Amino acid sequence: MRKLLYIGISALMLTACQQKEVKNEQAAVADEAVYESFGAAITDDQASPVAQLTAMAGDSIYTKVRGTIVDVCQAKGCWMKLDLGNNETMRVTFKDYGFFVPKNAKGREVVIEGVALKSLTPVEELQHYAKDAGKTADEIAAITAPVQELSFEAVGVLMR
Repeated sequence: MRKLLYIGISALMLTACQQKEVKNEQAAVADEAVYESFGAAITDDQASPVAQLTAMAGDSIYTKVRGTIVDVCQAKGCWMKLDLGNNETMRVTFKDYGFFVPKNAKGREVVIEGVALKSLTPVEELQHYAKDAGKTADEIAAITAPVQELSFEAVGVLMR
């Protein structure tokens, strides 16, 4: 009888431990971000908030950042803009025009890896981007001066 009691208690303890392991595994999977990947394979580890690039020293830096998409090229998904905060955005293009992102990605969180650049964007390029964004002819014609801006050439994108 005593042996039977020990077997029963052991079985209960084993079941409880197994249930705890399953719950721990489920919690770990829930915490792990699920991403779609575009371009080169990258990871989300050590990605800084994109807003930190506004204090970037120098003209360019290879880095990995995370942010939220506020606009996407409506022609092909060949560029996107990330929110930098303070009503500022950063245009992200893709290395060698080698991949695109979904045109309906506005509002999604991303991790991008590549080169952040401070550069002068010419009028023709700004007008092209405005056309891709679906701006009116009057809005496009109103672009008459180049803009000094922060941009990013991504080698890879992870999209939540």
